[in-house]
Amino acid sequence: MDRPSTPPTLASSSRPPPLTLEQLKRVEINRLKAKARLRATQEAEASPSTEPNVNKKRPLTVTSADNTSPTAPGRKDTAPLLRDTRLMGRYLDYDLSKMVDSRGGFLVEDRPGIDEEERKRLKARERERMKQNLDPPMYLDPTLNPKCSECNSMDIDHTFKNIFKVLICNKCKDAHPEKYSLLTKTECKDDYLLTDPELRDEELLPHLLKANPHKATWNNMMLYLRCQVESHAVTKWGSLDALDAEYGRRAEEKKRKKSKKFEEALRDLRKKTREGVWQKRRDEEHIHEFGEVEEDEGGESGSGRQRCKDCGFEIEVEVF
Repeated sequence: MDRPSTPPTLASSSRPPPLTLEQLKRVEINRLKAKARLRATQEAEASPSTEPNVNKKRPLTVTSADNTSPTAPGRKDTAPLLRDTRLMGRYLDYDLSKMVDSRGGFLVEDRPGIDEEERKRLKARERERMKQNLDPPMYLDPTLNPKCSECNSMDIDHTFKNIFKVLICNKCKDAHPEKYSLLTKTECKDDYLLTDPELRDEELLPHLLKANPHKATWNNMMLYLRCQVESHAVTKWGSLDALDAEYGRRAEEKKRKKSKKFEEALRDLRKKTREGVWQKRRDEEHIHEFGEVEEDEGGESGSGRQRCKDCGFEIEVEVF
């Protein structure tokens, strides 16, 4: 029986030939391409799908830390974007700190006539109005919440409660304008004959501050509650009839002064007109200015003529 032996070694002529440099380069390129495709497949499987969900919304994506996008979050070293040269001459820079709220849905640029002090006063007036509009909290216990004095509703106007100390809801306020309507300072002075010191006293007549509708830089508009103004007017004048009598007396006095002023103006106008007509007639009157006496031909009659230098009027004169 023959004993197994190791296969004989192949001859050197059966070995594969060594790879050339070109073949080695091609193998390395193919290896790198395969690795890149494998990495792309793994990233696609790990990243969320870009297909829209059941709500037709795009899925959320997570921005990687090595994202080089200029709009990526957290990039503080990003260089500023270059200005488009096509916008030269049409590109405007705005300073938002100098913008003025027009309260009409627009931000208008500050006018050069408004200085820094005026802007500070405007903001101070706005802060005063904001303090008055703060609403107090509501309690879970209904017995602790204030109620309307007309209908016992808890939906009261907190602005009226804080400023005028009146418990009234918006519905009752609109239903009783003869009591809860607001009056301006001018209406209080003209209709109820109140003075400025009385209207400035907040303990006597509290007032609500509103932005001036005519111009935002003017002082705040002061609004008063009609029932409180009428109550103070009755206290001051005694009764509404006495107030009406005083109003009628002042109206008659004002009418009399206006009529007197009109008559004086008419008298002055008539006087000026009369003097003007008389002066015009005096200016239109012509005064003859005669020249030297021209004797008649021959000079025996002892008479001559004088002629006006302006109009040529002639008169006969005796020559001595």
